Amino acid sequence: MIEVVLNDRLGKKVRVKCNDDDTIGDLKKLVAAQTGTRAEKIRIQKWYTVYKDHITLADYEIHDGMGLELYYN
Repeated sequence: MIEVVLNDRLGKKVRVKCNDDDTIGDLKKLVAAQTGTRAEKIRIQKWYTVYKDHITLADYEIHDGMGLELYYN
């Protein structure tokens, strides 16, 4: 289990525990459950790289304690 920190830059930080073989789509569903936002409306990125839903966290080399950016579409 790893913990990922997502910051929406509007004052909200979300900490999510997930497995490293989960996909970005799974991560979005976990974030949606915590924030109350629909998963389709969430975009996760790091700098200018927008993460695709079907690729796993391990493929993107997302590790425990890593911070990502959370945007609402």
